[in-house]
Parts: sequence; C-alpha cells; structure tokens
Amino acid sequence: MIRATIYVTLKPEVLDPQGKVIKTTLDTLGYHNVKDVRASKMFEVTLDADSENIEQEIDEICDKVLANPNIEIYSYRIHK
Repeated sequence: MIRATIYVTLKPEVLDPQGKVIKTTLDTLGYHNVKDVRASKMFEVTLDADSENIEQEIDEICDKVLANPNIEIYSYRIHK
C-alpha cells in the first residue's frame, strides 16, 4: 500500500472568494497581521499500486478527478 497526500489550490491568477471571506473574518476578529488567505483542498489517497507507475497514476487521478486543470494546480507527496 502506498499513501499519497494531494494538495489542490486555485491558480494564483484565479480569484478565491472563500479565501477572501476567511481574510475578512480574520480582520473582523482582530488578526490584522494576516495579509492574504488562499483556500485549498487536501486529499489522502491510499493506492495498491506498483511504485514504478505511482506518480503517473496520481497525476492522472488529479487531472481527471481531483483538480480542474483550467483553474487549479496540484502537488503531492508520496508516503511509502
């Protein structure tokens, strides 16, 4: 079994309304040192796969299911 932690975030040029709401809330609560917030998603995926093709499989999962390549980018870390 191989576990991967996958992070999906909006591309920097895409507006992040959820991040903006969080930033506004933090300002309201007095956290004025926070200059920007970007929301993201994190997935933990466990695979039963050959380690030679694991990165290719994770890339395909991200491109086809977890991330919208038009507006999001992803990164991952494999835990063996």
